[in-house]
Amino acid sequence: MAGLIVQEWIEETGGAEQVLDAMRLAFPESRVACLWNDDPSRFPADAVDESWLARTPLRGRKALALPLMSPTWRRGWGDAEPDWVLTSSYVFAHHAGFGTRSGVPKFSYVHTPARYLWEPGLDGRTASPLAGVARSYLRGVDRRASRESGSMAANSAFVRERIRRAWDRDARVIHPPVEAAAIAAVPDWAARATPAEQDLLASLPARGFLMAASRLVPYKRHDAVIRMGERLGIPVVIAGSGPERERLEALAASASVPVRLLGRVSDELMRALFQRALAFVFPPIEDFGIMPVEAMAAGCPVLANRVGGAAESVVDGASGVHFDPDDPAGFEAAVAAVAGIDPAAARERALAFDTDRFLDEVRGWVLGQTGTASRPNSVASAAG
Repeated sequence: MAGLIVQEWIEETGGAEQVLDAMRLAFPESRVACLWNDDPSRFPADAVDESWLARTPLRGRKALALPLMSPTWRRGWGDAEPDWVLTSSYVFAHHAGFGTRSGVPKFSYVHTPARYLWEPGLDGRTASPLAGVARSYLRGVDRRASRESGSMAANSAFVRERIRRAWDRDARVIHPPVEAAAIAAVPDWAARATPAEQDLLASLPARGFLMAASRLVPYKRHDAVIRMGERLGIPVVIAGSGPERERLEALAASASVPVRLLGRVSDELMRALFQRALAFVFPPIEDFGIMPVEAMAAGCPVLANRVGGAAESVVDGASGVHFDPDDPAGFEAAVAAVAGIDPAAARERALAFDTDRFLDEVRGWVLGQTGTASRPNSVASAAG
């Protein structure tokens, strides 16, 4: 067979899924292995292999299934004998043992060493199940498996340093793919929105607003965006869904400025919102951050946390402004600075992260070390 692409699990949306889509675009003849697939229409059914966990009550229950993930990946399943293995890992996918006992080349694209283990302070959603002895044990398992994870690439220099601290391994940096050119090519995304979406856009503050968007979970810090809006007297618009919705609605109801929670929105509406916002605000310490690049591609300047991967894509003073979300005294200066950003400069910066760049880099990484010739005609066919 051709190569095998390994992903932790497949969801309907997410940055890891965007990377997975691009990996399969780069290598269209490859199969995909995952613990479970919650988006069965994404790829042909015969191209995806799920693990035994997909047939148990542990399917989708990430925290409970965590102790079983590493042994499942190490053992592998089925009769796969790929020419090479490419993993997309943010928990234990880099442990995958498919073909490695026979010397098959292995490549690990690392979104981050599992934050549940190595950076629990950044994301406490699974802190309790991994407390104490359990976390220490799994760190040892993860560190040992990293030595057999083949050639490594990190999705940012920030994650590269985390890999060094956690695993004592080095990695090249290959930033994730973003549809930057496609976003930048449309001058008015509102024209592509539905009539209902256009009505929603018309109901938003005419003088602009601070915008945030992502899954509504605590570490994304949407509450910090609301506080910024209140301090500066600027309305706030938040797109996305998740378990924080109820808490954020309570904050919005008591806020001193208008705060709109839109829920999950279409790509067209998201991009139209970027083009109407004063700034896209990104307060979390993130591994990379695809959405800030999408905002820049639409011409929207970004206020990015000065710590984390987003500080690599957002050029301070050129395509956005770096800020400290825990320093309210600095909010006014940050917003004043971001108001002077040229939308054209933001779009130009975003193009450095376009999908075509990712395809070239990941193909060069894998094919350059396997000696396998690329198949440009197949790739072009898949892209069409």
